[in-house]
Amino acid sequence: MNLDDSSPLSSRRRFLRWSAIASGALGGAACESGPSDGPSSLGAPIRARGEPSPFEKSARRLSASKTPAQASSRTPLGDSYGILTPASLHFERHHSGVPNIDPAEHRLLIHGMVERPLIFTMGEIKSLPSTTRTLFLECSGNSGGEWSKAGGPNSQTSHGLASCSEWTGVPLRLLLDEAGVQADASWLLAEGADPCRMQRSLPLEKAMDDCLLAYAQNGEAIRPEQGYPLRLIAPGYEGNVCVKWLRRIKLATGPHMVRDETSKYSDLMADGKARLFTLVLDAKSVITFPSGGQSLSGAGSHEVTGLAWSGRGLIDRVEVSTDGGASWQDADLQEPRFPKAFTRFRMPWRWDGSEAVLLSRATDSSGYVQPAREELIAARGKNSIYHYNGIKPWRVAPDGSVTNVEI
Repeated sequence: MNLDDSSPLSSRRRFLRWSAIASGALGGAACESGPSDGPSSLGAPIRARGEPSPFEKSARRLSASKTPAQASSRTPLGDSYGILTPASLHFERHHSGVPNIDPAEHRLLIHGMVERPLIFTMGEIKSLPSTTRTLFLECSGNSGGEWSKAGGPNSQTSHGLASCSEWTGVPLRLLLDEAGVQADASWLLAEGADPCRMQRSLPLEKAMDDCLLAYAQNGEAIRPEQGYPLRLIAPGYEGNVCVKWLRRIKLATGPHMVRDETSKYSDLMADGKARLFTLVLDAKSVITFPSGGQSLSGAGSHEVTGLAWSGRGLIDRVEVSTDGGASWQDADLQEPRFPKAFTRFRMPWRWDGSEAVLLSRATDSSGYVQPAREELIAARGKNSIYHYNGIKPWRVAPDGSVTNVEI
C-alpha cells in the first residue's frame, strides 16, 4: 500500500517511528537497565474502599470563599484520561452546603398542573425501569474568567467546572405520565432539599424528552456532593438546572422566574438587555495537554490531546492549530462518541522547539462551530460571566513551558 505523507495512517506511523527513535528503543539503549526487583516485603492489606496511589496528586481546586457552604471546586482536566470523570474529582457548585439526607426518609413530590399529585419514595423510584447514559455536566459560569483579558492560567482554572459521568436513573417522563400532566402545562419547577431550596424552571418539552432522575453515578450511588440520593439530569443544559437533592417538581404554564434564572445565570448584553433561559450549552473544547502549567520535555514527538463537548448533540469534528490559528488540522476523535458527553480528541505533533500557540476548535452535529473570543465579544459584549465557549489558546515557549496566552 502506498501512503502519501498527508494520510492519517502515514502520520501515525511517522509519529510512532519518531517516538521509538527518541526513546532509544530501536537501538536497544533503553533495554540496558531492566526493571527493579520490586519491594521485598508484603504489600498493604486489602481495604474496604480503594484509594488512589500516593504518587498520584490529582485533586479538585477549591474556590476561595468567605462562605465555604457557598463555593465550588474544579475538576483537574489536565490530569484526566478518556472521557469519564471519577466521582471524587467531579466539579462541585453549592449554594448552601451539602445536606446529609437519609434516602429512607427522602421523598419526591410531583404536583401543580397534574391530574394526580404524587409522592414517591426512593424505593418506588428505583423499582421503575432505569436507563444509563454518559453525559457531561457544566456550570454556566465555567470559563467565566475568559471574558477578561488574562483568562485562566491552566485548564483546571479555565474549564474545570465541567465533568462527564455515567448516570443511572429513571426517565422523568415516566413519573410525569403517572401523575397525568394537564394540557395547559408547559414548564416545571424543580426544587432541591438543600437549605437554600435551590429552584430552577425547565421547559416541559425537555422534561418529557431526555431528562433523568439519577440516583447512581459511575456505577455507585450518587455521592452527597452530587445530589445524593436523587438528582435531576437535564442533558446538554446548564448545570444549575440539574437540581441536586431533588425533592419537588411543580408543573405550571410558564417559568417561575426564580432568583437563579433572573438575577443569576442570565447574560447582560452590551445594550443593557439580558438573555434569559440560555439553557442549551454550545460546543466547546479545550486542549488539556500541553496546557497551562505543564511542560514539554523537549523538541520531538508529542501528543496534543483534549476534550470537546456540546449540549446540542455529538461532537463531529475537532480541529487543532499549532501556529496560532494560521492553519488547522483535524484531530482523531476517540470512539465510541456519545451525544451531550465529553469527546476525547488526539493529534500527533512534531514540535521543532520554537515558540508555538496551540488552539482547538469543535464542531457539533448541529453544524455549530466553536467561536473565537473576539466573535463572542462582538456578539454579546463583556458584561456577562456566564456561557463562555470561546477558543482557548496555550503558548509553548522554547524551553517547553506552557502558559496561557495573554489575549
